[in-house]
Amino acid sequence: MTAPLVQLHALTKQFTEGDQTRTVLDRLDNTFSRGQFVVLLGSSGSGKSTLLNLISGIEEPSSGHVSVTGTNITALNDTQRTLFRRDNIGFIFQFFNLIPTLTVLENITLPSELAGIRRKDIEPAARKLLGRVGLDDRADSFPDKLSGGEQQRIAICRALAHDPMLILADEPTGNLDEQTGTLVLKLLLDLTRNAGKTMIMATHSPEIVPLADRVFRVHKGKLLETYPESEDSGDNLA
Repeated sequence: MTAPLVQLHALTKQFTEGDQTRTVLDRLDNTFSRGQFVVLLGSSGSGKSTLLNLISGIEEPSSGHVSVTGTNITALNDTQRTLFRRDNIGFIFQFFNLIPTLTVLENITLPSELAGIRRKDIEPAARKLLGRVGLDDRADSFPDKLSGGEQQRIAICRALAHDPMLILADEPTGNLDEQTGTLVLKLLLDLTRNAGKTMIMATHSPEIVPLADRVFRVHKGKLLETYPESEDSGDNLA
């Protein structure tokens, strides 16, 4: 039996605010398999983004740990977690986070270059991804010359260029209009599903639910699994 790609072991995250301690995530024990598209729903402040940050190693848990591809990333130091993230995880954000002084191609290849891969070695993969998202003619453009949808497509290319098995997406369509968001989501699913990658997405958009393999609601510190066919635009999921 294939081991899960991501394992959460009694994962807890607390924040101290003044003299109060708030538990955002409370002893989560969950696994996510290779090739799954997992959707996280929940209100603002429920812990969706915090969970993605814990899985990626950007944040450290208060207790418990996270394993990705069999590695306990919680046991790694800051430098080791950074290197592990560069090699194994692609992150897509709501606000693109492109560097305005770099071209489209340079934005895509930069994370791999920082990880020690020569640009000439990563550039073919970057250009192939640009072709897949319909922007192969914009390699030398700068981000401020692109629309929001185009910038998010570039951010997707950047996240996938080093061929990670795990993609974490935090509201990737939240800054786009509905039509553009749908286009970007379909491209993202096509690029990840066809490559057998695991994607965990935090979103406020219930219309994404029917496309998912597994759906969780983050509620009162817990991950409550539901099912795509049982969700609709109501039920206060956003």
